[in-house]
Amino acid sequence: MSDSYHSSYPYVDRDVSWMYFNHRILQEAMRENVPPLERLSFLGIYSNNLDEFFRVRMATISRIATMHGKNVADEKKHATDLFGKLSDINDKLSDEYADAVKDVEDVLSQNNIEIVDPVQLTENQLHYVRCIFRGKISGFISPVWINRMSEFSREDDDRIYLAVELTGPSRKTDYAVIRLPVDTCGRFINLPSDDGKTYVMYLDDIIRLSLPHIFPGMGYTGFNAYSFKFTKDAEMEFDNDLHVGPLEKIAKAVKSRKKGATLRVIYDRDMPPQMLHSLIKKLKLDKLDTIKPSGRYHNHKDFMSFPSAGRTDLKYPEWRPVVKPELKRSESLLQTVAEKDRFVHVPYHTFDYVVRLLQEAAVSKKVKSIKITLYRVAKNSKIIEALISAARNGKKVTAVVELLARFDESSNIHWSKKMQDAGINVVFGVEGLKVHSKLILIGTKTGKDIAVIGTGNFHEGNAKVYTDYFLMTGNPAITKDVAAVFNFIKRPYHPIAYKHLLVSPNHMRDRFLNLIDAEIENAKKGRRAFIHIKINHITDEEMVERLYEASKAGVEIRLSVRGNCSIVTGVKGTSENIKASGIIDRYLEHARLFHFHANGQDKVFLGSADWMPRNLDNRVEVITPVLDPEIKADVINTIESALADNVKARVVDGTGTLTIQDTGSDTPFRSQEELYSRYVNINKAEVSDSVEPQP
Repeated sequence: MSDSYHSSYPYVDRDVSWMYFNHRILQEAMRENVPPLERLSFLGIYSNNLDEFFRVRMATISRIATMHGKNVADEKKHATDLFGKLSDINDKLSDEYADAVKDVEDVLSQNNIEIVDPVQLTENQLHYVRCIFRGKISGFISPVWINRMSEFSREDDDRIYLAVELTGPSRKTDYAVIRLPVDTCGRFINLPSDDGKTYVMYLDDIIRLSLPHIFPGMGYTGFNAYSFKFTKDAEMEFDNDLHVGPLEKIAKAVKSRKKGATLRVIYDRDMPPQMLHSLIKKLKLDKLDTIKPSGRYHNHKDFMSFPSAGRTDLKYPEWRPVVKPELKRSESLLQTVAEKDRFVHVPYHTFDYVVRLLQEAAVSKKVKSIKITLYRVAKNSKIIEALISAARNGKKVTAVVELLARFDESSNIHWSKKMQDAGINVVFGVEGLKVHSKLILIGTKTGKDIAVIGTGNFHEGNAKVYTDYFLMTGNPAITKDVAAVFNFIKRPYHPIAYKHLLVSPNHMRDRFLNLIDAEIENAKKGRRAFIHIKINHITDEEMVERLYEASKAGVEIRLSVRGNCSIVTGVKGTSENIKASGIIDRYLEHARLFHFHANGQDKVFLGSADWMPRNLDNRVEVITPVLDPEIKADVINTIESALADNVKARVVDGTGTLTIQDTGSDTPFRSQEELYSRYVNINKAEVSDSVEPQP
């Protein structure tokens, strides 16, 4: 597979397309018809996304750009050019982001929510802040003198810091650094109010106000603090010692992230030059690293947890998960699924059904075994508690845990040890292949085995904000293939044939290409041919090129792509028949759904894989055909709803436009709202009263 800069057809680099995606999130934060507290949350998402992008993608590009040797000259040049382009885009978006933050704060002020700084405090509020500092914050403050620090290599880069300037009439200026204890104290503190308004203060400012109490009796009379943050390369260093087990190897590699090279610094533009120079020296930056002046506050990812003060009027209306009458709590889910394929579409339906299925399997005398793949799990995981319960009840439980789920490695190590202690057989996947598939297989002593195949993780938290399908089936044709996937994970070098599932790295790519080729042949024969897809990312060059071939043959291609999309639509002679859009709304679009016309046979699939090289070639992924007519119709409706969205869907054409999709209809159609209303109507307006409300 050639690199993108060798392509002979239109192709948008994945990282440029990612910048376009994050810009769409920023635009949602700027839309006046979005409730202000939701706008604030989108600003937090944008900021958090950008941090991770620098830690992973910009770090990788930087490493390539600094390689040496004639044999890497092309890669080096491409990486250098790409780094410059991404930096230029980031600079433009940074200014736009600053304007958006100010605008949202102004709107909150108009709605009686004030973010105040020390000079605005009343006497009562000032007294409260001092009490809060002494009682809840001061014990977590640990200043470090800058001149005593050898470097910042061991400091965490997902934190916010204050660089403190201390002056006095009889002593030289000193500099210290304070890490804000956001994890223990929160970033925002509610203040008392006597006028009916809500007053909120940054933790940063409470510490600024309290600096004389942090450095008492040292002769300082002047105290100034300037915030900064930095981002490090998140690449991990692995120990190749064959005597070190996988858990210990990954745990050690996670710690190595603390030593990653710093590649971005954002600082308060009012910071004195000498202080900035001291920080830059400690952070050991080079010429490709980003050093960007900004405002008084950083790490706006904390906006995602901004206190709402009960102002539900400034958030989206609550949508409680819809109850599915056919999955009543009083009946056996195992039996219900054995009788007919079932599904849940979260967050519209509650993820509790998947948890219940495992909880029932844990105690059922008919169940002999449970196998599951785990990529990311919730902090307090009901899924793992159900697995532990099953093990204690004598079931043979196998959990395939992906230790290299980025930034969740420590959590997965923790859960792996807990499951091992409970007697669960924990398998750490396949060397060289991430296990990204979302599978459960429940083996029974008599009757049908039950499988669950998902488009997203078995994660209760994600299921409240990510749109995902979980297909539950007792169809022997599917469960037999699922069992074969687990056998492949156990013995990856043994050839395994799958009759129904599309599985990577085996033959998923070929199966998808064959489905596209079939549409091409039908179009050439004058038959109706279309490909409708809802997916997160399309960047694989072979898949992009084959979609162009389909377009040239007359196949209608409609795509709903949330994130990276390397396709350039509307190019004469190449992509006239391709249209793409991406939805940014209250839920994060995450389901991977595929619909091929197949000469009227309507072949429909769902599963875990995007169309990226890593998913098709370097991971264990599973896509399943949807065979049940009712579920097939539901999946098709979800795809078509996304394609019909003209309220939250932006055009994705390779140019970075923020234009809302024009579907030719004057009637507003917001797909997430329409889907929720549809499920409410189908299920006779029953909504769950046994689960937490949705965000």
